Amino acid sequence: KSWAEKLATYATPFAAGALLAAAFIDLLPEAAHQGNVDTALYATLGGILVFFMLERFLRWFHHHHEHEHAQNSSKSDPRVPLIIVGDTVHNFIDGIAIAAGFLVDPATGIIVTLAVAAHEIPQEIGDFGLLLSKGVARKNVIVINVLSALATTVAAVVFFTIGQSHTIPMDVVLGIVAGFFIYVAVSDIIPSIHKSEDKVIAGPQTLLLLIGVF
Repeated sequence: KSWAEKLATYATPFAAGALLAAAFIDLLPEAAHQGNVDTALYATLGGILVFFMLERFLRWFHHHHEHEHAQNSSKSDPRVPLIIVGDTVHNFIDGIAIAAGFLVDPATGIIVTLAVAAHEIPQEIGDFGLLLSKGVARKNVIVINVLSALATTVAAVVFFTIGQSHTIPMDVVLGIVAGFFIYVAVSDIIPSIHKSEDKVIAGPQTLLLLIGVF
């Protein structure tokens, strides 16, 4: 548990920097190059709003089921299905992002994959510990995480195959992916850095974010 917490503390700021750099330095310029600048920016804004609403829905769903759980005597934690569903959806989007990167060119695909990995590996380890703390058996946690992670592979293969045989508006797709990267970094990771480094101007997490950008 302590190892997982330390990994999350120091790896996720690096991931935030990598996600922001991939979005602003690689994906958005490539989206503008692939199509229309205005379209790419509208898609980025739309992506941020869509992922915001998705998170709002998941949070509402979470509180709704917590309320139901409090009214009955069921021993199962209502947050377990939510963790699994949320992680699977997130992994599916990651797969689309990776495929979109490789549809542009191998270099962009590798950049996107590394940015996703920098964020996903600490998150998956954190989810592993969270499910264990909710009473899920270790064997079941491994199976759940493997199956959830396969959503990335399935989404990547399917979207890449479609992209090779059909014309896809890459300015829109890359804009949405950039919006996803920006939203994850700015709404989920950066606030946690502010909270943990509240009493100092800049600490190790801030430095790691800057290294991630570099």
